[in-house]
Amino acid sequence: MTLFDLAIIGSGPAGLSASVYASRYGIKNVVIGGIAGGLTTQTHEIGNWLGTEKITGFEFAMKASAHAESYGTKNIVALVDAIESKDEKYILLLSNGEKLEAKAILLAMGTKHRRLGVVGEKEFTGKGVSYCATCDGFFYRGKTVAVVGGNDSAAGAAVYLGDIAEKVFVIYRGEKIRCESFWATALEKNPKIEILYNTNVKEIKGEGKVQELLLDSPFNNSDTLKVDGVFVEIGSDPNVELVKNLEIETDENGYLKIDPSGKTSRKGIWAAGDITTGSDKFKQIVTAAAEGAVAAHSIHGYLKR
Repeated sequence: MTLFDLAIIGSGPAGLSASVYASRYGIKNVVIGGIAGGLTTQTHEIGNWLGTEKITGFEFAMKASAHAESYGTKNIVALVDAIESKDEKYILLLSNGEKLEAKAILLAMGTKHRRLGVVGEKEFTGKGVSYCATCDGFFYRGKTVAVVGGNDSAAGAAVYLGDIAEKVFVIYRGEKIRCESFWATALEKNPKIEILYNTNVKEIKGEGKVQELLLDSPFNNSDTLKVDGVFVEIGSDPNVELVKNLEIETDENGYLKIDPSGKTSRKGIWAAGDITTGSDKFKQIVTAAAEGAVAAHSIHGYLKR
C-alpha cells in the first residue's frame, strides 16, 4: 500500500482547495473522487466567485482540478468503499480495488440530491426525471418541463431551462421563492417561466416516460400538469454513509460537526465543505474552498507534531 500524509475524499471545491494548500505545505496528498469538481459541474452559471464575473460550473471544476494537479497531486477517479483504522493511521479501500494508507484524512464528500419520494420518481429517473438541468436540459429543447423547488439551485435551473424549453413551470410548496434577488429577477424577466406556489407534486405519471404530474393544488382547473420532464431541486443531504462506522459526531441533520480548524471528533480526521456544520451551513463554493484551506493548514500542524 502507498502511504500518504493526507487522503482527501471528495474532489469538489473543498477537496481541491485543500489539496492545493496541502501541496504547497509539502504534504504528500491524494484526492479521491468520482467526478472532478463534484456537484459544481452541474451548476449552470457561477457569478459570485471573486475575480471571475461569470463561468460555468463545468469550466470552474476543470480549472480547479487542473490547478490541484499542477502541484503533482495524485488524483484517483474512484469511490472509497470503506475506511479502517490501524495503528493511528487509516486504510482506505477503493472501488477500483486499490488500498491506500494515510496519516490523516479530510472528508469532503459534500452532499447528495434529495429525492421527492413520490410514486413514479424512481421509475422515471432517466426517463424524464432528472436532478441536473445542465446535464439533461439539452434534451428538452422546445418542450415543456417542470422544476420542483424554490431555492437558488431551483431558480438557476429554471433560468437555464428557460433558454432551452418552450415552457418552464416552477413548482414550489411555499408562498415565496427562497433565492437570491439576482435569480428572482431573472425568473421574472423570462415570460416562459411560470411559478406555481403552495403546490406539491403527488405523483409522476406516464407511459415509458414522464408525461404528467399529479398536483395537490389545482392549476387551470386541473390537478394534473402535462410536462415532458421534471427537474428535482429540493435541496440536499450530507453524504455521510461512508463514515458512520467511525462514529464521528454529527448534528441532528447528519452534518459532520467540526471545530474552527476543521477537526472532527475523531483524531486524524478533518472535514470541509457542504458535509459540515461549518460556515453556518452556507453552502457556497467560496465557503467550501475556504474550509478546505483552513483544514489543510490545521493538518499541516498536526503532521508536523
